[in-house]
Amino acid sequence: MGQKVHPIGFRLGVVSEWESKWYAGGKDYAKNLHEDIALRKYIAKKWEHAGISRIEIERVGHVIRFTVWTSRPGVVIGRGGAEIQVMKDDLQAKTGAKIMINVQEIKNPDVEAQLVAVGVASALERRVSFRRAMKQSIFRAMKGGAKGIKISTAGRLGGAEIARTEWYNEGQLPLSTIRADIDYGFAEARTMYGVIGVKVWIFRDKANERPAQAPRQSRKRG
Repeated sequence: MGQKVHPIGFRLGVVSEWESKWYAGGKDYAKNLHEDIALRKYIAKKWEHAGISRIEIERVGHVIRFTVWTSRPGVVIGRGGAEIQVMKDDLQAKTGAKIMINVQEIKNPDVEAQLVAVGVASALERRVSFRRAMKQSIFRAMKGGAKGIKISTAGRLGGAEIARTEWYNEGQLPLSTIRADIDYGFAEARTMYGVIGVKVWIFRDKANERPAQAPRQSRKRG
């Protein structure tokens, strides 16, 4: 059996941060957790063409602060801030809390694993060859400054009668190194043959790596 660990969860507190930041006890914990999941799905569906990578949620008292990381902030904000105001009103009606939304722009979407996965999935839905879609994404990521990337697709690839998994990788991908900054993304392509899953791992840079200790030199007697 394969033992697989989520690359982001594996690095929480070392390289990556929690996407939800709040404290709750007893039944409030489960309530807040399921509310966070539902709100993320709602926002991602409303702004599905905005290139959203992740949504951070912070709760302080009766205030919920959302930080939306997107490659297309203009779509999220809208003309004169109209889109973001509509979203605030919708979320306030759903939660009953005061809503604050911060928009952060993703400067280099080619090395954001979630956006790469969504890009490959949308290409598969447009009937692009899965090999071509994967190789193009790998080329763009490596050109964008990634140290390594792996893309895996699984399902009825090319309309085959039996499901299979195919993957391509390039560069370094130290999955077991906790200090390595590895981003992970998952998306689903809904094709006429069935659902195809897309997984992406990207080793972005060594900025967060700690310097390795020099090995001790053994002293020779005599």
